Amino acid sequence: MTRPPPLLLLSLLLLLRIPGPCSGERSSSALEEIATEKEAEESHRQDSVSLLTFILLLTLTILTIWLFKHRRVRFLHETGLAMIYGLIVGVILRYGIPPTSGRDKPLSCSQEDRAYTTLLVNISGKFFEYTLKGEISPGKIHNVEQNDMLRKVTFDPEVFFNILLPPIIFHAGYSLKKRHFFRNLGSILVYAFLGTAVSCFIIGNLMYGVVKLMKLVGQLSDKFYYTDCLLFGAIISATDPVTVLAIFNELHADVDLYALLFGESVLNDAVAIVLSSSIVAYQPTGGNIHAFDAAAFFKSVGVFLGIFSGSFMMGVVTGVVTALVTKFTKLHCFPLLETALFFLMSWSTFLLAEACGFTGVVSVLFCGITQAHYTYNNLSVESRSRTKQLFEVLHFLAENFIFSYMGLALFTFQKHIFSPIFIIGAFIAVFLGRAAHIYPLSFFLNLGRRHKISWNFQHMLMFSGLRGAMAFALAIRDTATYSHQMMFSTTLLIVFFTVWIIGGGTTPMLSWLNIRVGVDPDQDPPPTNDSFQVLQGEGPDAERRNRTKQESVWIFRLWYSFDHNYLKPILTHSGPPLVTTLPSWCGLIARCLSTPQVYENQEQLRDEDSDFILNDSDLTLTYGDTTITANGSSGSHAAVTSLDGRKTKSSSEEALERDLGTEAPEVMSRGTRLVFPLDA
Repeated sequence: MTRPPPLLLLSLLLLLRIPGPCSGERSSSALEEIATEKEAEESHRQDSVSLLTFILLLTLTILTIWLFKHRRVRFLHETGLAMIYGLIVGVILRYGIPPTSGRDKPLSCSQEDRAYTTLLVNISGKFFEYTLKGEISPGKIHNVEQNDMLRKVTFDPEVFFNILLPPIIFHAGYSLKKRHFFRNLGSILVYAFLGTAVSCFIIGNLMYGVVKLMKLVGQLSDKFYYTDCLLFGAIISATDPVTVLAIFNELHADVDLYALLFGESVLNDAVAIVLSSSIVAYQPTGGNIHAFDAAAFFKSVGVFLGIFSGSFMMGVVTGVVTALVTKFTKLHCFPLLETALFFLMSWSTFLLAEACGFTGVVSVLFCGITQAHYTYNNLSVESRSRTKQLFEVLHFLAENFIFSYMGLALFTFQKHIFSPIFIIGAFIAVFLGRAAHIYPLSFFLNLGRRHKISWNFQHMLMFSGLRGAMAFALAIRDTATYSHQMMFSTTLLIVFFTVWIIGGGTTPMLSWLNIRVGVDPDQDPPPTNDSFQVLQGEGPDAERRNRTKQESVWIFRLWYSFDHNYLKPILTHSGPPLVTTLPSWCGLIARCLSTPQVYENQEQLRDEDSDFILNDSDLTLTYGDTTITANGSSGSHAAVTSLDGRKTKSSSEEALERDLGTEAPEVMSRGTRLVFPLDA
């Protein structure tokens, strides 16, 4: 009998699907694919559950906030509630969910001398990609988290910086009340820049002494350098008095106190993050990278100035570009597109600054201020409302998400290092640093302020130095080393204490310090005996504007005059037409940069920032019927009484009030009146 050829037998085997010698490998591969698909499906389900957990936390927080507002409960703020709910969920996830079966197996790579961000592993001829999660100490190699759910709810720190922080910081700049901010700008800058630096170095040096004490008593198990202490000082100097400010806003506390605290906290965050970047950039040239080096110190100072100024310029330029785009296009006819462009340009400022090596927090802050000052005037009515509400909602959700995650992180974070000595020392150092921040600087500021920062204001500023989202985000961004892990754990406890205890005691402290509440935001303190009255000031509105003129820093009033006459007409549809402010030989440029809306707007001369515009009449002394102007001339300045008993104004007064939109029908009283620009 003739045997069939081997090729024919092989074909028959394939057609009949008779198992061959590789069938075991194929079935094993199919089982592996099924297991991989199940793992991917389980991972997707856990991702959904983790996000749903945070959404339910925020929902529960919102409902509890409504209940507290309905019952007028003020001892606990919404951020404190979010932290409490986060703690409860963290306890449930930690102790209520059983761990999954361990699948982690340590592999030795003794030939490599450094860790890789991405690792390709060859397993039976198949390559798998792994990413770096962080270093694990040898003593904890068998205590690696096996609970997949806890792993899922532990976010990458970059999520906080690139997604959650931008709307919080932008909203702070976009919702800034310029009148009160610029009236106290000098004091705010001193508190934010000099005060934060003082607080950083005091806390850093005190904590270095605490670290030395820990080493002396044998409580320090790893390296903790002086630069680490300074970094902790910069991190914990970032104040976030969101609880206090919310209560101030609800009770209508004194507007100047609100402006000082809000302005300091807004700029303080920016200074703290740039200061921390400068400390990280400190690299001495000698062998000891943690020793003091004058050249490296001044290099760090240069890094601070360069990063801050570069971030500032990037934010302002982005805001100006957005203003020009919204002015010279017809986007206002499509409010949805206009709002979307505004949102994307504002958010991209943060990412652009980070990508260029600057600080996104500073950039997006000043972008928000620029957008509010210029771009807002070009938006349609619908877009103005939408942008305000959009960023307010994003700010609310992002902030409460961060505080919820803080409570969760107390139980889900795997690298906590709690040292009683370090924690107690940190609380004492924070208290002393805040005291050195407020009281000495307030003393020197009062030497040049017309309206002094009273002792009760200083005590309230001292009391209101809460730590919050920015300190947490800075601390969690780098937890690779022993010192940074201890700093993060201590920062978390300080945030808990300040939000719960200090935030809850805000209302009793306001009462104890006799600080005014129930104040109209546009109402100013009653004038003191040494206050000057103003020449053009009739009625409450005019008095408010003129008080602002007296108290604002004069150099910024000069800036606002320039801004009102040139920048606003160029970048917006408001302000006087450029043909009236630019020289005649610039007529062509003025007509090109002026839009038809400028001429059509009947209220174009009514500038809401006219409080800051400096003009010749601001330097006028009047006694009786004699007026001495800034240029030294004098003349009669008697008001004329009309037949119906009202006094009419001179033509110069009428022109000025027509320009500034401050004309009022009230009767002007005669007397000695002097206006002179003074520093705040």
